[in-house]
Amino acid sequence: MLRGKGETDMDASVGTPYLLIDGAKMERNILGMADVARRAGVSLRPHIKTHKSPFIAKKQLEAGAVGITVAKVSEAEVMVDAGIRDVFIAYPVVTEPQVQRAIGLSKRTDLTVGVDSLEGAKRLSEAAREEGVPLEVRLEIDTGLRRTGVPYDDAVKVACQIDRLQGLNLTGIYTYRGAVLGGSKTLDLKAAGEEEGELMVSLADRIREQGVGVKDVSVGSTPTVEYVAEVEGVTEIRPGTYVFYDRMQDRLGACSIEDCAAMMITSIVSRPHEDVAMIDGGSKTFATDVLPDEPPINLRGYGQVVGSPEIVLESLWEEHGRLAVSGEHDFGVGDRVQIVPNHICSTVNLHNKVYLLNEDSSVQSLEVAARGKVR
Repeated sequence: MLRGKGETDMDASVGTPYLLIDGAKMERNILGMADVARRAGVSLRPHIKTHKSPFIAKKQLEAGAVGITVAKVSEAEVMVDAGIRDVFIAYPVVTEPQVQRAIGLSKRTDLTVGVDSLEGAKRLSEAAREEGVPLEVRLEIDTGLRRTGVPYDDAVKVACQIDRLQGLNLTGIYTYRGAVLGGSKTLDLKAAGEEEGELMVSLADRIREQGVGVKDVSVGSTPTVEYVAEVEGVTEIRPGTYVFYDRMQDRLGACSIEDCAAMMITSIVSRPHEDVAMIDGGSKTFATDVLPDEPPINLRGYGQVVGSPEIVLESLWEEHGRLAVSGEHDFGVGDRVQIVPNHICSTVNLHNKVYLLNEDSSVQSLEVAARGKVR
């Protein structure tokens, strides 16, 4: 049976599986990233996609964050309703219902909205003019991930076009790139971060040369943030996963497995074979978007068993997880296993609540208030 600091009365009162957050580790992670921003002289605007919790967002703000980042209007609504007053929606807001809700939010809080096309900006401009509410926007740039974002070579032209639209105030540019170098995934986090920062700062300078007064250059994901923050001209960083970290970040080199603050607590429900242990957590418990054996990190399985990294969570069904057991282990039915997920952000989104283990060993239940907010 694998036990440790996470052992509480939770198994009896809640039952497994459940997601346990080590509060002391989370606090260290929050303070550590705030220190990265302070040392680099940049603003910290963490993405709440990882925890989706106003309680944790407020801890990040108390540690020095200037505001928060969200992906969807509905996430912003949850955070504003909880009293958070500086929100950046880092996602193109283009459909009519979301545009109208964003305009409504801008009347209640300091809101910035992402755009990545002239058409999307025109939709926001029209709504802002009709409501008489100026809207602050940032232009998203594709710096190599090939997701959303205006193509890098088109960015100056599009920025100038958006700057001429009434009702909008184009104040900055932003990107999400991750651990990408020269268009390919990489483990060279320093080179990737420096390249990202230099691309964005150079672009901001060229946009300013056209008379567009962008002031914000917003960059950075957890693996590269330490390095991109040091690039002169970068003004803001937006990491998210750092609050908990996960197995993917450990393998990338952004943290150690000991820094991971979130672990799934599961129980063994069957030992059908000597080399197999079945747990009560499957694809409804663990995220499956970071797959095993994909370069460059080449993870084995879907999570790391705490204390026994040689055991592999090799397969997931909806309600079942299969552990490949090697070596001498005396697991029995009912024993508990702690597992650090491959990807914590989408794992949290599978759960209505998480459980925060405080330093005094008390445990508090936290609602994942922005869970499932996809519109």
